[in-house]
Amino acid sequence: MTVLEVLVRKRNAAITRASLLSSATSRFARDGYENVSLREIAADVGVDVSLVSRYFGGKEELFSEVLASTPPPDDFFVGDPRNFGERMSRKLVIEPQDNKSLDCLLIMMRSSSSPKASEAIRKSSEERFYGPFAAWLGGPDAMIRARIASDIMKGVAIDRIISDDFGLDAEQREKFRARIARLLQAAVDV
Repeated sequence: MTVLEVLVRKRNAAITRASLLSSATSRFARDGYENVSLREIAADVGVDVSLVSRYFGGKEELFSEVLASTPPPDDFFVGDPRNFGERMSRKLVIEPQDNKSLDCLLIMMRSSSSPKASEAIRKSSEERFYGPFAAWLGGPDAMIRARIASDIMKGVAIDRIISDDFGLDAEQREKFRARIARLLQAAVDV
């Protein structure tokens, strides 16, 4: 085998793996863990189902990889915690929604009833969200404060998925945003 053939094969393997991950992300976001099969994911990409196992192991490992591949919430944990509520309320209520971030929320919502998926969601959430959030907040009861703020944020994000403008006119939406800001700030303050 020539060097070029080896490079092409590796590149195709990487493309195939990325395509499988993309298909799995879309399917888990749309249908949830229990309603997605490895055969469907492989069919989306036009490959044999054995390649899913080759690249990811089983369905549980693929699901964990999908969760790990969603954008990390690092931008949530920058700046001064004293203006977290204001900053986050704008992100949740006013700014355009990032579809990749929404995919993660949809995957969690639609898959949480599965015992296998809920364990992966719990682990990923602790490692990628709650832990870093609590560390960033610091101080007493940081994990409790991070959890309360996170629950508020998830609720608002779900509401926005249902109705992008929250069913409010511009003035009402700004009042809503300001109240969410105060609520979030109260949740994270010591």
